[in-house]
Amino acid sequence: MLTLTSMKSCNTILKLLALFTFWFNHSCLAAKSINKDKQLIIFDTDIGNDVDDVLALGMIHALQARQECQLLAITITKDHPKAAAFTDAVNTFYGYGEIPIGVCNSGVTPEAGKFNILVDEVEAGQPLYPHEVKPRDAVTVLREALASAEDHSVAIAQVGFSTNLANLIKSSPDEISDLNGRELVEKKVSLLSIMAGAFQKIPDADGNLRDHREYNVVKDLKSATFLADNWPTNIAWSGFEIGLALPYPHQSIEQDYDYHQHHPLKDAYYAYNPPPHDRPTWDLTSVLYAIRPERNYFDLSPSGKVSIDQTGVSHFDAHPEGKHRYLKLNDTQKVRTIETLVGLASQPPLATH
Repeated sequence: MLTLTSMKSCNTILKLLALFTFWFNHSCLAAKSINKDKQLIIFDTDIGNDVDDVLALGMIHALQARQECQLLAITITKDHPKAAAFTDAVNTFYGYGEIPIGVCNSGVTPEAGKFNILVDEVEAGQPLYPHEVKPRDAVTVLREALASAEDHSVAIAQVGFSTNLANLIKSSPDEISDLNGRELVEKKVSLLSIMAGAFQKIPDADGNLRDHREYNVVKDLKSATFLADNWPTNIAWSGFEIGLALPYPHQSIEQDYDYHQHHPLKDAYYAYNPPPHDRPTWDLTSVLYAIRPERNYFDLSPSGKVSIDQTGVSHFDAHPEGKHRYLKLNDTQKVRTIETLVGLASQPPLATH
């Protein structure tokens, strides 16, 4: 027999269940709405050769926490095992230790690098930067990530050498996809945002303006040339001059990362070249444009075609039907863009998945 008290308790429970059901359904609908708006991204990096790759990866994780993007995979063009290990350590720090990582076997820049060796640090018998990476072949990782995505949904930020993406284009159909690499890219990728080349003359050590043979291009010139000539989707090129005009303020490195005793971004910056130097933000610009292309952080050149000559100098020829454009920057954009890069890179981990 139900008493009045027990009936009231049942009614209370039913109301709570109804509220929970409403909240749950509302949350699911909101999540679906958010997920629909996420930019799927692949990050291709030569992490270890410069510290801007690390800051760029921190930015991606900050934008993931804000539900603006979803990092499908990271592929690496620095040919040393500690590059993958340190990448996984950064992912783990931000709460995304499950991100697939792909590596190549190119022999390009085989040294460990100044900060990738941080993965060997221990404290009280435990790794200072936990990681459990199991890297696989980069082309396999790329093909899997693209094959599982919706058509024309993936942006790729390439901030290292063109080795992996050139090899992707050349790949044959396999058990992952019955499309060859070029077909798979054409079907799945919306944009390649690439830090490579130079589209202004750059002052040399004596202050004379010269054509610039940009590092990411010349270190694997054959792949860079092949990619420029054969990549089938739109490309946004962030030239050497863009990152050079956006130095990362050393005060941020010294002050904005102290919310954690052992922050991999801050520690990598110190290991590479400690403050008070302000490091140019080359790689961060390609990530920012890949995920927020409509936010007016940059202007764009007319449409055209980028080609790379045998010396490694990049050239741009305007053409209305061209798929290539390069980033440009005015003084007003510089102030706003630096503030954005700093805010995102230094954002504390807020993993919500």
